Amino acid sequence: MKTRIKKDLSFILIGFCCAGSVACGQPQKKQSEKTENRVMDTSQHPNNEARKLAEGLKRKGISDKRVLAAIGNVPRHLFIDERLAEYAYLDRPLPIEKGQTISQPYTVAFQTELLQLKPGEKVLEIGTGSGYQAAVLCEMGADVYSIERYQELHLQAKETLNKLGYYPRLFFGDGFEGLPQHAPFDKILVTAAPEKTPEKLLNQLKIGGWMVAPIGGRQGQRMTVIKRISNDKFRESEHGDFIFVPMQKGTDE
Repeated sequence: MKTRIKKDLSFILIGFCCAGSVACGQPQKKQSEKTENRVMDTSQHPNNEARKLAEGLKRKGISDKRVLAAIGNVPRHLFIDERLAEYAYLDRPLPIEKGQTISQPYTVAFQTELLQLKPGEKVLEIGTGSGYQAAVLCEMGADVYSIERYQELHLQAKETLNKLGYYPRLFFGDGFEGLPQHAPFDKILVTAAPEKTPEKLLNQLKIGGWMVAPIGGRQGQRMTVIKRISNDKFRESEHGDFIFVPMQKGTDE
């Protein structure tokens, strides 16, 4: 769902509205237009808006209390262009630099819930982006490592996260390579879509750990959990249809 930041904010929102429940990872049961499309009142305290967002995600099926608490504590408006701040707490993806997006909050919560995180677990995130997902992981007490292929996004995310008091270990590099020098990881979270399972990432999992990733081509992906059972044995399960930006090899300075 790539786009460029436009001066016309209404055009941006139209471009990023869900074409359907599958495209943006929402439950099959549709929410009312009145609820989904209302613009948040930015005169209210941002934490109140974040908590309302978390409450909305709970109604959509997110049940992990720690995930909801983290979403309710992270100021999403600080991870996007200030011109879009009034839309920060809608359950919508929004554009960031380099033609990328900050993921829809439901998708962030859904993937995070699949991780089943425990405090202190070592997590590798592939695709730092704005840094919002990393902030949610930090709120949950994870030991976060995150890699980003766009240097501009890597630097901006580091600045934003550090200003908010989050200090994950951030790296500029190729997500397909992972961080073998820091492996193994308890969990790996992939926030872009590889067409096939990245073998190098699987080899960086601890035995008993798992990876959450949207696997598939441009027409759509299946959210997949891949658990490492032994050195050479893995078990897969699928958890619904999504559309993510394709995962790309290499870096962009």
